[in-house]
Amino acid sequence: MRAENLKVVPPAVEAAQSGRYVLDDQVGFLLRVAMQRHTAIFMSRIIEGLTQTQFAALAKLYEVGPCSQNHLGRLIYLDAATIKGVVDRISARGFVTALNDPRDRRRRAVALTERGRQVTEAAMRVAAEITVATLSPLTKEEQQAVVKLLKKLG
Repeated sequence: MRAENLKVVPPAVEAAQSGRYVLDDQVGFLLRVAMQRHTAIFMSRIIEGLTQTQFAALAKLYEVGPCSQNHLGRLIYLDAATIKGVVDRISARGFVTALNDPRDRRRRAVALTERGRQVTEAAMRVAAEITVATLSPLTKEEQQAVVKLLKKLG
């Protein structure tokens, strides 16, 4: 039998297939626990009471510049209804405004206001510290590996 025909079965799957399902070994459970840990760190440190999705929207706008609300939602993996609520909330706080879309006069683009830019820059500095805290139990090599693997899963 050729090596490429052999499938490696993760231990958790092998255990479940043999009737020994252990929740603490399941990837979905472990990802949720890790996300809960990260969320607790994020919410205790982030400025301006931003939620993770609000911060993601601001950081992405900072990165890409003005874009349609729909496009912003796709960039941060939110559906149309969710991104609308996020944009409405950060707009009400004066962090973003709607402009005419420079590429299509029929559309409106979401853009950071000057206040939004200042808040985003400060929040990004804090977010970098949050990432350090989240990954602190890992070695530098493990940190690089987990980021690489999570990108591959996404």
